[in-house]
Amino acid sequence: MVTIKEIEYESLGALNKLYDELIGHPTNPQKLEATFRTIQADSRYILLGAFVDGELLGSMMGIVCQDLVGECRPFMVIENVVVSSRSRRQGLGKKLIAALEAIAHERDCYYIMFVSGEKRKEAHIFYEAMGYREEKVEGYRKHLSSH
Repeated sequence: MVTIKEIEYESLGALNKLYDELIGHPTNPQKLEATFRTIQADSRYILLGAFVDGELLGSMMGIVCQDLVGECRPFMVIENVVVSSRSRRQGLGKKLIAALEAIAHERDCYYIMFVSGEKRKEAHIFYEAMGYREEKVEGYRKHLSSH
């Protein structure tokens, strides 16, 4: 049985294993815990997990950002999308995105955006199947430090 819910402290070890799959190395556990506690206290952050029979097998984070243009409606940024390699194509990502989209609607977000590395072709097929379209915009990122 699949359950989509906010990730709690007890699942940080399992979340770190998912992040290892996502970025190719584990996250510093002390920094993960400290940052988790910070975002857990901030209602703009939504850290969802897909649990299968109690085991965390997928996660994504949504951040609600305020905007100052037009009708000043917020928008959502999605980050850290990951489903365990042993659980892909089972609908976990679809359920996670649907849950974040429902929250974005509840909070009157105007749109949802995210970036994805150009080499993640399989993920791009999934995003397009979920109704996301590549827009003709340029994405830029500047890494500020290596540590």
